[in-house]
Amino acid sequence: ERGTIHKDWGGRTPIALIYPNSYYLGMSSLGFQTIYGFLNGYENIVCERVFWEPKIRRAEEPISLESQRPLPDFDVLAFSISYELDYFNVVPILVASGLPPLAADRNESHPLVIAGGPSVTANPQPLSPFFDCFAIGEGEAILPRFIEVLTRGLQDKKDQLLKELASVPGVYVPALYDGKPVSRQWLAALDSAATTSVILTADTDLSDMYLIEIARGCGWGCRFCLAGFWFRPFRFRPLDSLLAHAKNGLEYGRRIGLLAAAVSDHPEIDELVSRLHQMGAVTSVSSLRVRPLSRIVLRGLAESGTQTVSLAPEAGSERLRQLINKGATEDDIIEAVDNVAEQGLRQIKLYFMIGLPTESDDDIEETIRLALNLKGRIERTGCRIALTVEPFVPKAGTPFQWLAMPPEEVLKRRINRIKNGLTKSGIEVRTESVGWSLVQGVLSRGDARLGAALASMSGYSLAEWRRALEVRDLNADYYIHRELPFDEPLPWSVVDSGVTPEYLGEELAKARRWAQTQPCPLKDCHECGVC
Repeated sequence: ERGTIHKDWGGRTPIALIYPNSYYLGMSSLGFQTIYGFLNGYENIVCERVFWEPKIRRAEEPISLESQRPLPDFDVLAFSISYELDYFNVVPILVASGLPPLAADRNESHPLVIAGGPSVTANPQPLSPFFDCFAIGEGEAILPRFIEVLTRGLQDKKDQLLKELASVPGVYVPALYDGKPVSRQWLAALDSAATTSVILTADTDLSDMYLIEIARGCGWGCRFCLAGFWFRPFRFRPLDSLLAHAKNGLEYGRRIGLLAAAVSDHPEIDELVSRLHQMGAVTSVSSLRVRPLSRIVLRGLAESGTQTVSLAPEAGSERLRQLINKGATEDDIIEAVDNVAEQGLRQIKLYFMIGLPTESDDDIEETIRLALNLKGRIERTGCRIALTVEPFVPKAGTPFQWLAMPPEEVLKRRINRIKNGLTKSGIEVRTESVGWSLVQGVLSRGDARLGAALASMSGYSLAEWRRALEVRDLNADYYIHRELPFDEPLPWSVVDSGVTPEYLGEELAKARRWAQTQPCPLKDCHECGVC
């Protein structure tokens, strides 16, 4: 590792920053690295990392990387949770550390256990029995006040400390919830806090690449997308600041990665990519929108040695793209793929969903037809396409939060149809597990009762999950295979994204008549309630 932070514990508050999955995945997360650097920026805080290798470390006590200390030695255990399926590792981590998993069973002698991250920001309820409090929103906006209250109150009784933390904007304390939704906090001045790699290591998905967040949020309003609604509004970092970060990154090596929900949305992206090329950087991007897609950006990526570009049409049919408010026609997709291939890039990853609302077998055939058409257009250039196909999962706080997932057999049949229709033509198709996608749906729309099922699991498998639900008299169909009435109280109503329920309902109504919503303007807009 390069950039590891080692601090003496004397006179400092020790915080264990826990990623409830492998080192490889955790260190690939720029958000996790950002919080690590942010906390260690405080002189009175020492923050050390902890990971969990679910396949090989179930019986081992977790210890921190920096000082090899066990979790009970820390004052605070801070879980960074990005994905619902990592919920299954929370209880094993606590149990392996000799700590009671339920918050109600922990006392003054135990560390404070907190959590943050996109999935628990949208709906903390399935994990609420295990955590003393949650950070609802962006860490950089919540932590300054949180740290102030925490360090001042650690010597107080735990009940008093939790009472004081509950007064911090963006902090949800389940045991003290008073019925008023906790408002998501977001960083208005995005450039006031750096979001770049802190530690470089070869053992990550991007292997020693220096990552820079160039923008946050997304204004396009895709109706299924958690990031598009929970990270509003769209904000971007100025060019000069990004170039300064890149200069620092180039001291570690030539590989620079630009991250955003859609990198191509940055208003100065053409100039940024060109300047990085002039600086000698080998530039990669996390994702590009089908439209707009700059030829200058594509040329700059190709000249810097990038081989692969990712695009997300999401649906193969025009009808479904209108329903989800994708803002891209088939002509846009064809033009984007043609442009990528013409610049000499070698692979285009295309992301599609199945199981979208109102989807039929005809829509699946449209996906196959589109993919074959794209392959035929570009194969002469030596560029190939690969598809990643995932089931739609309704996410809390989005216009599709009320909608059901199709039955498992329907999803499997449609995935198999896509595979059979494309692999024989030489198109690689990667898919997510249908079974685990359905579990993700349960946890995404789940309530606090699911905590009992999570606590009772003795292994990590679909069969064990189904057994745990049955033992607790819970039915997965209740959570994912029914449309929720508008007047039904939602478990995640304990938090407030800033987007009004009325706006979400209007967007769902527009989806049902295939009406489009224009992207959010950069300023002077008050439609959804966030700004």
